[in-house]
Amino acid sequence: MVTDILDVIKNIQDLYENNSSLGILKDFERVLDEMDLYVYDNWIDGELAYGPVVGRHWITVGFMWPRDKMPDPIGGKRLVDIGCKVVYQKSHLIEPRPIKTPEDIRPNSKKGKLDRRPIWIVEFQMPKKVAFDMYKGYMNKMKNDEEHSDKLKETTPLNGAPAPTVPGAVPPSAPSGMPPAAPQTAPAM
Repeated sequence: MVTDILDVIKNIQDLYENNSSLGILKDFERVLDEMDLYVYDNWIDGELAYGPVVGRHWITVGFMWPRDKMPDPIGGKRLVDIGCKVVYQKSHLIEPRPIKTPEDIRPNSKKGKLDRRPIWIVEFQMPKKVAFDMYKGYMNKMKNDEEHSDKLKETTPLNGAPAPTVPGAVPPSAPSGMPPAAPQTAPAM
């Protein structure tokens, strides 16, 4: 399989024009992040090659890496353990050469010659259920965090003043079990 840089660019443009595809790709990436995939060597350096392609039950996405920076297969195994399919393929990326000398120009053209750069393509097939369950769990966590934050705001005074005290209560600075210190009065003159 040979990948053309123009196909990669067109795929990315299509993502930005289609909010639902971008949302699906975010859900997909959230699963990779929640599975701590980026802890393994070279996973963080992957670039989108194609996708997401949404089928009836699967979301398929392909990422690419330079051939000398293959992502650690142990990371891919983490995804297999939750029901994903992961396929590693050797491939080439066709991209134009930067023009520095006249030899870098294609004959009868003003464009750079095309070079084949060796790459790894890792194709992921993730069950939709995994991606959407992870999204639902993420949203529930966000909701719970927001509710917890709201409760803290209700119990904390806004002006920074100390919280009201209860008469006869031990102040926080007094050691436990000791009565509060009696207020000192100035001697009369």
